[in-house]
Amino acid sequence: MPKLGMEPIRRSALLEATIHEIGARGTLDVTVSQIAKRAGMSSALAHHYFGSKEQIFAAAMRHILSLYGAEVRGALSMAKSPRERIEAVIRASFTPAQFRPEMVSAWLNFYVQAQRSDEARRLLHIYQRRVRSNLHHAFRQIAPDRARTLTRGTAAMIDGLYIRQALGERGIAPEAAVDVLLHYLDTSLAQDSTA
Repeated sequence: MPKLGMEPIRRSALLEATIHEIGARGTLDVTVSQIAKRAGMSSALAHHYFGSKEQIFAAAMRHILSLYGAEVRGALSMAKSPRERIEAVIRASFTPAQFRPEMVSAWLNFYVQAQRSDEARRLLHIYQRRVRSNLHHAFRQIAPDRARTLTRGTAAMIDGLYIRQALGERGIAPEAAVDVLLHYLDTSLAQDSTA
């Protein structure tokens, strides 16, 4: 087994520290020094690996998207029907790892960052396109006339539940968030079967 060098370990530690610092403070108003301290290294080393604070934020966002993508791919690999594919995307969005308070806070802050940063906006658009694409593909197979509307509604509810969680408005457990979305899904699909 090849020996893992220190650089990947340190980079990973800095990315996790970034997510935790943003979550702890509830804002992107954190310093490289605070991030580095949480990761147990110097700010000079953090700058060496990532450059600016904005580059660290972008790398943390890519890290979050990578983790989310792995959750979705794993869930989709088990799905056998279009309905199960939709449920897989929903469940992957609310796994305990994705719905940790610091992760929710980081997501919300990255939405804010996307208003100022081209790189963050690009990453956010990639995420949104992938979610909509996965949902739309399945909805087209079971509700072709309403696929676009159902895709938009489901994606908006996923984002909305994250926003409610981040703002502390009657926080919701991951399982409850999944239940809300599955109820929306089943109610929406039942309308098609009775029409």
